[in-house]
Amino acid sequence: MKIFLFALLLLSCLSNSSMAQQIIPLYSGTIPNSKTDASVKEKSEINADSVWLLSNVVEPTLTVFLPENGKANGTAVVICPGGGYWVVAAGHEGNDVAQEFTSVGIAAFVLKYRLPDPRIQLNPEIAPLQDAQRAIQLVRERAKEWNLNPQQVGIMGFSAGGHLASTAGTKFNQSVIENKNKTNLRPDFMILIYPVISSDSTIAHKGSFEKLLGAKSSKKKLLEYSNEKQVTTQTPPTFLIHASDDDGVSSMNSSVFYEALLKNKVPAEMHLYQMGGHGFGMKNKSTTDAWMERLKSWMKVNRWL
Repeated sequence: MKIFLFALLLLSCLSNSSMAQQIIPLYSGTIPNSKTDASVKEKSEINADSVWLLSNVVEPTLTVFLPENGKANGTAVVICPGGGYWVVAAGHEGNDVAQEFTSVGIAAFVLKYRLPDPRIQLNPEIAPLQDAQRAIQLVRERAKEWNLNPQQVGIMGFSAGGHLASTAGTKFNQSVIENKNKTNLRPDFMILIYPVISSDSTIAHKGSFEKLLGAKSSKKKLLEYSNEKQVTTQTPPTFLIHASDDDGVSSMNSSVFYEALLKNKVPAEMHLYQMGGHGFGMKNKSTTDAWMERLKSWMKVNRWL
């Protein structure tokens, strides 16, 4: 039954996409910061809640979703699905979202990023960031091929993917990849959906930080990855969504990041729903309001749509 459901999911993705998807390796040649462990095998499954999950990511990729000919507006979004740095929720926080973007002329690139794992990485804490930076680099360097404006490349993240996206958006001057062409690694905007942000013990999603940094990480290391502390005047404009009753990742994560953006005079917009819980993807069933429409309005105001 799981195999059958997975096949249906893949067929649905292919039939609903504006153009046939192209899955490309993130790196040509050796994957940086990697080591071999034959016992680690990538896994793809549909869980009990019918959510498509990827785990044990060895080979990071980008799934390319391009708008129909004549519809593209030049904007691109790299999408980082969530999963607590344990798995990658590639469907409702990845491909489904990408298809929605292409329907309004935005190119989308779903990132299958490496999850921190000392078995297959020399330095697990930087592996996800390497993949996020490489995704931005690759999209910009191939912008002409994909009919993109290299100055309109943003990043989006859900849950722990929101932590990854906000790390890429606050640490763009700290390159953890080879960058011979000195390609700009700063996202032009960020979209953070119920994101993990802060390591403050009163609001932190402990599991994400333990998976990324280890259970015995120092206060200094935790502070380094507490992204509300990393905001500067150069942080990209940001759009945030959260539900106040989120008992998985406290909505205070979005609130503290939003406050940091305002203090640094970074353009920002935040929407907090009364209900919705965690992990609702594009559809918060507690409301008739569609947050993707709020996002599209924000993107229009900022001339990315």
